[in-house]
Amino acid sequence: MNAIFRNFAAMNQKISHKIFSGLLAVLVLLSTVSFTMEKHFCGEVLIDVAIFSHPDSCGTAMSDASNTIEKHCCKDVVEILKGQDQLKKTSFEEFSFDQQVFLSALFYSFTNLFEGLPHQVIPHKDYSPPHLVADIHVRDQVFII
Repeated sequence: MNAIFRNFAAMNQKISHKIFSGLLAVLVLLSTVSFTMEKHFCGEVLIDVAIFSHPDSCGTAMSDASNTIEKHCCKDVVEILKGQDQLKKTSFEEFSFDQQVFLSALFYSFTNLFEGLPHQVIPHKDYSPPHLVADIHVRDQVFII
């Protein structure tokens, strides 16, 4: 029963780790992306909002046919939402000596982490076990409790 709870806890930890990693990736993406939002107003009334395209107009334009100039009451408002564009880039030489030693050791141990195990020789692999004539535990009445 205890093993079931350990497996369930390990599964929950893996799922929560994946969710947290995904949320952090989305946070980094959203903090560096910038976009514009365009709004079209006719008077004081909001007609259309567009993020990735141009907003629809309200249909009032200057009429050239009657040679009268109507007052243009429509206006477009453009809001620019800028993301972070100044990311700090550091080179390896800018780190202190202790940080360089730590990063070198981390990189070395991480690359050697995935090396395979050496081929181990098992000398008794091809031998079969001896035939049992009697069950020794029952004959000597020695049981593991």
